[in-house]
Amino acid sequence: MNGQLLQAYEDGCETFEGLRDAAVTHVTRLIAGAGLNIHHVTGRVKKRASLEDKLRRKPGRYGSLADVTDLVAVRVITYFESDVSVVSRLLEEHHEIDWENSIDKSKMHDPDRFGYMGVHYVVQVTPDSPDLSGFAGLKFEVQIRSILQHAWAEIEHDLGYKNREAIPREVQRRFYRLAGLLEMADEEFMTLHRLSQQYAATLPTRVEDAPDAVFIDAPSMKHLLGVAPVRDLDQQVAGALNVLLLTDWPDPERPQRLASLLHYVGVHSVGALQKELRRHEDEVVRFASLLLPRLREAWTPAGGARPGTSVVHYALLRACANPLLDPHEIVSMLDLRGVLSGDQLVAAVREAYAQVMADGSARVG
Repeated sequence: MNGQLLQAYEDGCETFEGLRDAAVTHVTRLIAGAGLNIHHVTGRVKKRASLEDKLRRKPGRYGSLADVTDLVAVRVITYFESDVSVVSRLLEEHHEIDWENSIDKSKMHDPDRFGYMGVHYVVQVTPDSPDLSGFAGLKFEVQIRSILQHAWAEIEHDLGYKNREAIPREVQRRFYRLAGLLEMADEEFMTLHRLSQQYAATLPTRVEDAPDAVFIDAPSMKHLLGVAPVRDLDQQVAGALNVLLLTDWPDPERPQRLASLLHYVGVHSVGALQKELRRHEDEVVRFASLLLPRLREAWTPAGGARPGTSVVHYALLRACANPLLDPHEIVSMLDLRGVLSGDQLVAAVREAYAQVMADGSARVG
């Protein structure tokens, strides 16, 4: 019997590999469509040696290859334990689940055990299964774990402990201690995630009502890039250069870089930044219009001015005016190295600053 099952496996390998790829694509699309951010989705086809070992360990259990429900498996690793249930609901809503062979291991452990608390679903592919109808009649397993559950499972497996009875008594207590720490860590990460979302959601109101009480950080900087006075001053800089402002520029690290930059020059609150930009509006635009033509190799490949360009030029002005600050630090923070060296960039900054100061003196005179 085992020989027949193994031959059937060999004959169907190409189909199983096709189902694996289609299932990974489908599950990834399903999760993305729900707006859920997870760590990764992977897939595998059971290796022949693994199948052979499974058949040998459980003689007579599998009458046909269809009874082996994990020949194709998809693994979903979420960042947070709470998202395991979200992915589970998505699968239940969009697929026919083979409940007899599915298992939620999070409901099986004793209270003193973190352990492996993943969810295993066996999905029955039907002619109506989205993206998978070409594989109707087959099944695949979906394993869903948080990243900490995954770490526990991988390490526990590497140590060779399949269950609690396999763990030497001398090390069981340490396992329990670690279980408690991991469970607390999972809960704390979920709390941090929730607080971060709440913070971002309340930023617009807090910036509007009490900007001096809002700290400059990556979330607040991301918000500021889309509102006055930063957005308006960015537009003025782009207009002075006769280029577009790249409002959809894909640089997720830019808000963090700008926040670090502002802290370096001594601006720590949203209210302070707003006042500084309004106070130095003309200088910022003049400085940018003098500096950027000197550095075309460094910015024109982008096709326009990037969001926050006014903040960058304000910081450079402040660094040039304060002998305790170093423009080289700003160049490093913004990661502007590449086409031009740091020394070349700073030399151009100082030349433009000198011209701005000379223009200011001439107007006063």
